[in-house]
Amino acid sequence: MKTHGPIVAVYPGSFDPVTLGHEDVVRRTLRFSDRLIVAVAGFSTQPKRSLFPVAERLEILKEVFGGEPRVECVAFSGLLVDFARDIGARFIIRGLRAVSDFDYEFQMAQMNRELWDEVETIFLTPEVHYSFLSASLVREVAALGGDVSTFVSPLVLQRLKRRFS
Repeated sequence: MKTHGPIVAVYPGSFDPVTLGHEDVVRRTLRFSDRLIVAVAGFSTQPKRSLFPVAERLEILKEVFGGEPRVECVAFSGLLVDFARDIGARFIIRGLRAVSDFDYEFQMAQMNRELWDEVETIFLTPEVHYSFLSASLVREVAALGGDVSTFVSPLVLQRLKRRFS
């Protein structure tokens, strides 16, 4: 694969809510990319109950990453590879927390390569202290009144408190 111009990566997900693990992956991706598109999936292929609507997730992400001009937060729908091609991204960033994530993510990476052979998937593992963390766990703990302050930024924590008060 030949790359010309800026290195653009896309980090897709639900980000419902964005966690410190997500933030860690974003910061580490910026070490090797010139521009990162954090892409909120408008349609999930996995049955999940959303906490925040897509528009609010985008608003939160823009606030969280507002100080980083190389990060752009957008919503998308449809096939990820089509979206990546449309925005000029050659790299898809995926976080792997545990071995259990690998099977699914590997299958998705292979399918994406079959659909567009110029895209590469880069798997990043989070810092060890975020390796167990998922947005689903944060939602569940927050909904039950637990303290999630060590898992999300203060801005996200405020949103969660408002949602569950």
